[in-house]
Amino acid sequence: MTGRRRTPSTFLHSLSRPGRAGALYLGAMALCASFTAGCGVIPGATGGSGDDPIKVMTWAPQDTDATNKPGMPAMARAYAKWINAQGGLDGRELEVLTCNDHNDSVGAAKCARRAAKEDVVAVVGSYSQFGDSYLAPLEGAGIPYIGGYGVTNDEFTGPMSYPVNGGQPALLAGLGRALAGTCGNVSLVRPDSIAGDELPTMLDSGLKAGGHANADDQLAAEDATEYGGQADRALRDATEDVLKKGCVVPALGDRTDTFMDSFRRAREDFPDVRMATVLGSVDQTVINATGGPSSPYEGAYITGWYPPASDARWAQMKNVINKEAFGDNRIDPADAGVQTTWIAYTVLKAVLEKIGEGEVSADTVRRTLNADLRVSTGGLTPTLHWPYESKLAGVGFPRLVNANVTLQVVQGGRLVAARKGIGGSNGIADMTRTLENADVQ
Repeated sequence: MTGRRRTPSTFLHSLSRPGRAGALYLGAMALCASFTAGCGVIPGATGGSGDDPIKVMTWAPQDTDATNKPGMPAMARAYAKWINAQGGLDGRELEVLTCNDHNDSVGAAKCARRAAKEDVVAVVGSYSQFGDSYLAPLEGAGIPYIGGYGVTNDEFTGPMSYPVNGGQPALLAGLGRALAGTCGNVSLVRPDSIAGDELPTMLDSGLKAGGHANADDQLAAEDATEYGGQADRALRDATEDVLKKGCVVPALGDRTDTFMDSFRRAREDFPDVRMATVLGSVDQTVINATGGPSSPYEGAYITGWYPPASDARWAQMKNVINKEAFGDNRIDPADAGVQTTWIAYTVLKAVLEKIGEGEVSADTVRRTLNADLRVSTGGLTPTLHWPYESKLAGVGFPRLVNANVTLQVVQGGRLVAARKGIGGSNGIADMTRTLENADVQ
C-alpha cells in the first residue's frame, strides 16, 4: 500500500534506518557535551535550591475517548505525599505538577512548555504518544524525561530520555519467544501503517530464537470500526495445522478491543486457538473494563515489563498506595502505567540522594544520570543505568537499557505469572540478544 499517512501510534519505531537514529543521538550527545552549562539549560532554572521545593511534572491522558492513564499522575502525587510525610528529600519538599496531554500532539507540547516555564527538574513517570511534540521543548530547556511509558520511538533515541523498560520491541520479542514452543501457526494482526510495518520484525525475532517459523502478517486499518475480515483470516491461518493449537496475536493498540469484538463472533466457526498480546494493546485496566473474569482475554498470554502485581517485590508500592491514596480507584497496582511511575520515581529519588545537599536543577539531575549512576529497583527491573550508548544502538535503540520481559496469563480476570515462563527461575527473560539479532532491513 502506498501513500500512507504517518499517524501517531502506540507502536514503536521505524527500524529501517538504525544508522540514522544512532547518528542523530550521538550528534545530540556531542553537542550537549560541548556546552559547559549543559544542553539547552536556562541559566538560573534550579527547580529546587536551598529550602525550595523540588519541582517535577508527571503527565498522562485523562478523560479522552482513547487511551487514558489517570493512575500515573495519581501515583505520582501519592509518592510525593509519602516522601514529604517522611521529611522530604534532604529536608526539601517534593512538589509534583500534573498535566493532561488529552491524547493530542498540541496538548503534549503544551505540557512540555509548561514544564519548562515552571522550571521543573525532570518529567517523571509519564505517558504520551507524541514524542515528537514534547521531547523538543524538553531538550530545549535541558529537562530530562525519566521513565516514560515506552510508547514512542523517541523515548529510545532521545539523549534526554531515561527509559526504565523496553517498550514494545522487548514485549514483542519476548512474546515471540514464549509462543515459539507452544503454538502451531502464529497469526499477527497489526496496523497497516509505517509504524505497524515494523512489528513483525520484533515478533519474528522471538519466534526465530525459539526455532519457529515467522508469523502470518495480517494488516488492518488503524481506524476501522470492525475487523471481521481480519479476524476470519487470522483464525483460518492459525488453525491450518490440525495437530497443534495455533495462536492469534492482535497488536492494534487502542483498537485491540474493537478487533476482539469481531474475533469473538468469528471464533465460533473455528477450532480453539490461544490468544496472546502485549501490554499497550491490553493491560489490567482493559481487562477490568471488558468483564474481568468474563473478559475475552481470559486465558491469554501477555508479555509485560515487570513482575505481576501479586509479586512481593511490589509490597512497598502497595503500602504507599494504601497509606496515601486509599480509596483512589484511579490507582490500580496491576496497571503497567502505575508501576512504571513508581519505578521512575524510584530513579528520581536515587538521583536526588546522590546529589545530596547540592543544587538540584534539571542540569544537575541530568548530569547525575549521565555519570554512570546505577539504580536498584528492588528486583522489579535489572539495575538501571544509562551509558553513552546502549547495546541496542545498532538496531536503532541507543537508549534502550532494560530489555527484560515477563510472561503473564489472564486468570480469573487478573494478570498473573504464567506457570511456564520464558526466562530463568524468576520468570524474567532478557531480550537484548534476541533484539540484537532482529532482521532489520
